[in-house]
Amino acid sequence: MSAGARTAPADPSAAGPAGGGPPDQTADPAGRVLSRLTVLPALLVMAWLLAGLPLLFLGLFTPVLMLVVSVPLAIVLVVLALRWSPSRPQAGPLLTHGSRAAESSSEQPRPRTPWWAVAGVVAVAIAFGVDQVIYHSQQIIVNRDPASYIQFANWIAHHHSLPIPPDAAAFGGSHHVLSFASFAFYQVGHTVVPQFMAGLPMILSAGFWLGGVAAAVAMGSVLGALAVLTFGGLAARLIGARWAPLAALVLALALPEQFTSRATYSEPLVQILFLGGLCLLVDSFADDGIGVRVMAALAGLALGLTLLVRIDGVSDMLPVLPYCGLLLVTRRVSQGIALLGGLAVGAIYGVADGLLLSRPYLASIKSSLIPLVLVVAVVAIATAAAVALLWRRGLPEVRGNWLPNAAAAAAFVILAVFYFRPYVQTARGGASKFTLSVIAGFQRGDHLRPDPTRLYYEISLHWVQWYIGLPAVVLGTLAAAVLARRCLRGQAPTWTLPLMIFAWTIVATLYRPAITPDQPWASRRLVPAVLPGFILLAVWATSWLVGWLRRRGAPRVAWAGLGAVCTAALVVPAVITTFGIVRSGHGPLGLKPAAVGLADKRTYGGEIAAVGHLCAAIPSRASVVFVDSSTGTIGNNFAEVVRGMCGVPTAIMSTRSPSAAQVVVAGIRRAGRTPVFLAPRPRELTPYGGTARLIMTLQSAQDGHALVTAPKNTTKLAYHIWMSEP
Repeated sequence: MSAGARTAPADPSAAGPAGGGPPDQTADPAGRVLSRLTVLPALLVMAWLLAGLPLLFLGLFTPVLMLVVSVPLAIVLVVLALRWSPSRPQAGPLLTHGSRAAESSSEQPRPRTPWWAVAGVVAVAIAFGVDQVIYHSQQIIVNRDPASYIQFANWIAHHHSLPIPPDAAAFGGSHHVLSFASFAFYQVGHTVVPQFMAGLPMILSAGFWLGGVAAAVAMGSVLGALAVLTFGGLAARLIGARWAPLAALVLALALPEQFTSRATYSEPLVQILFLGGLCLLVDSFADDGIGVRVMAALAGLALGLTLLVRIDGVSDMLPVLPYCGLLLVTRRVSQGIALLGGLAVGAIYGVADGLLLSRPYLASIKSSLIPLVLVVAVVAIATAAAVALLWRRGLPEVRGNWLPNAAAAAAFVILAVFYFRPYVQTARGGASKFTLSVIAGFQRGDHLRPDPTRLYYEISLHWVQWYIGLPAVVLGTLAAAVLARRCLRGQAPTWTLPLMIFAWTIVATLYRPAITPDQPWASRRLVPAVLPGFILLAVWATSWLVGWLRRRGAPRVAWAGLGAVCTAALVVPAVITTFGIVRSGHGPLGLKPAAVGLADKRTYGGEIAAVGHLCAAIPSRASVVFVDSSTGTIGNNFAEVVRGMCGVPTAIMSTRSPSAAQVVVAGIRRAGRTPVFLAPRPRELTPYGGTARLIMTLQSAQDGHALVTAPKNTTKLAYHIWMSEP
């Protein structure tokens, strides 16, 4: 690759004026609308997060101050981004092998964007959001991550600061038998600290301010719809606007996307920042002036802020470092520095949150986090050394076919390794006693031989096939092979960073998902980049195959038929898994399709009303103590719910000793409060006196726990809480 090779955008309509002003706004009005619309979610999220974290640090996270700070910041970001957004959703070449390669680049000007493509992407996103709102869950009782995020958001929305004071004085002290920790909430000294990063809770706080807990639990569906919209924008930029509705549709039909969007998971928010950052980066190559630096800085900021939402984003962002080195070596210095600077600012936000607000969480995952940090340091040092070595000579030109061919072959080799992995490996790992018992329970429910050390990571590629089908995997691998050759030859430059990130994240995630392997829970690992990567590549392969036939003069019926077959191959598997299409024994011919999947099943329903009844039954001047002689899970499930949503001090008693309980009761009364004991069964309250009465009962459904098949069923969920006033 020639040193300092620089080329103008391939499409004149996408290029800005020589003075660095905004691009021509009349070249492709539909394309410009699509470009702007699909980066808007990321820009608004960035403004909210940039404003929110400093205010949270200062204990000033109030709705008024958030509006005062975030609205002007959002205006600035939107104006900067939209001023230099391209006139069509694509950008010109990044790196080439000189002018000859530039002339032969495959990224030729595309036809004007049809309005139906814009309408298609928007319609898919809206339909997805409406569907998710209809079936959204009400996870506010702390069982898994969504309720943890809700309780985190509830606290900062109403108390405006962290950490959470346990109010031990309301119990007359801890008496050495009271704990103020619970699931996802650590007790650190005289404070309680939420487990996760603050990015998603800060977003969910807006829901609490707008419409209470009901609006907050529906925020996940809104974020999911915006993620689908953003993904459609990335597909338009990298493949073409006419293929964007198909890409958005396949992602919207995938069960993991629906699963994470129906509850308050962090993955849809990560998608908005991650995919939006890639959109902004692609757009940065459509201008030759200050717009390059502005868009690159915004792209880096969006990518870096993923760490504020999900600390695992450190791994996903790893390829950005060598990519910045590539920009510097090829003399796109201002762009590389802007991208790196934006990435650093976003990463600093994530690191500050982790160290100052979520340090116990980082400590709990240090066994995987420390090696990851060391890898980042090694990559950064190696990138700096490579830039220093190649600064004068530039990148060596790729000669011959051996390197492009090897890169293309590597895609198929990696696919084969993952495909045959289950035949040669059984992934195992150590875990806590509690986790081992949970896995054993899942195995019994799945009628499998108990083996709680199993991780099931060896079938991770099967997870992808369950949700989007084998054709998407094969087509995606084909696209990765072709694009790897083109990127090395400088013929598909806008794919350089997306291909690097998607390839790295897919391989790293499938090798070690690092999650409890029950489905659909484990499928959330596929949401940020694995499924979008495979879908994007598969749709690109479809467009490439159709274009290949057209360029060779094939009749319309041939290339149109191929496009239809590939489209069906991408859509149908996702539909079958998500809706659970099976053949029933009824119907005129003895065969009739029936939907038994999770698409129309709602989980964790009724929790808002149940918690409302619980809070109404607790006296206003109460100090609540949970007692549970079996597993203690009721206290872990409800301690933060009662503390945060009922607004009363809460603790969990670690012993059943009546004498210890008498000490606790006396301490509560000395504090001028009413002692209230809660338990899952009335007999748990008998030793402490008082009359037990049922104050909450909930019969609902929760997500299933399939280990070796795609999920199709939910399981029963029941809560009963009894109260006494000893």
